[in-house]
Amino acid sequence: MEEKLRRIKLIVAYDGTNYCGWQVQPNGVSIQSVLQQHIEELTGEKIMLTGASRTDSGVHALGQVAVFDTKKIWPAERFVPALNQRLPKDIVIQSAEEVGPDFHPRYQNTVKTYEYRILNSRVPVPTERLYSYFVPQKLDVEAMREAAEEILGKHDFHNFSSTKTKVKDTVRTITDIRLKKEGDMIYLRITGDGFLYNMVRIIVGGLLKVGFHKKTKEDILRSLESEERYVVGSTAPPQGLTLVNIEYLE
Repeated sequence: MEEKLRRIKLIVAYDGTNYCGWQVQPNGVSIQSVLQQHIEELTGEKIMLTGASRTDSGVHALGQVAVFDTKKIWPAERFVPALNQRLPKDIVIQSAEEVGPDFHPRYQNTVKTYEYRILNSRVPVPTERLYSYFVPQKLDVEAMREAAEEILGKHDFHNFSSTKTKVKDTVRTITDIRLKKEGDMIYLRITGDGFLYNMVRIIVGGLLKVGFHKKTKEDILRSLESEERYVVGSTAPPQGLTLVNIEYLE
């Protein structure tokens, strides 16, 4: 009798600095390829690891979700210490559980939360250089906060996505967006039912223009409402971005 395949769901945290992103690339080391290699060595099986979010080069994660199928009969939680002993220090399995065979990390109703960090100080901080975007010019945080509120709700975000976006439906719903400043660090935390390619980083780029008083919240609104290509700001760099959490809805 053939052994039954089990689907294991992992919650993965990683520092994306040294990787070309989540997805396997022909000329670069990816999170997916490293993790998949160690799972195969551990199980002795050829597996396919599928992730929920294809984070870019340099982007970090605290709550990436990935699944793989295995014939191993171990308790799912045993994969946590077994993989963490093998993985490099910049990739850590937070948890593991068995899920149904139909569970797919991408094709489910989800709520995703991202955080972007901006270091707004006169001089850079060396220990923050890989985890925030250094902006020495003074920013009007209150103007940025007011402009961010325009993004709340259901909109067509085609002007807040890269031209490389392949999806046809660019409508997304943002359920929460918060911008706060603690000391010299500005945190933008945004939650929604999905995000387009580079969407969060382009939102940050637009809000930075507002913070410099080069654009207004009306420009943000125009970008949301315009059918023509109207991008308020440039794409903020990747190192300030972290995938915080993915919540799966019933």
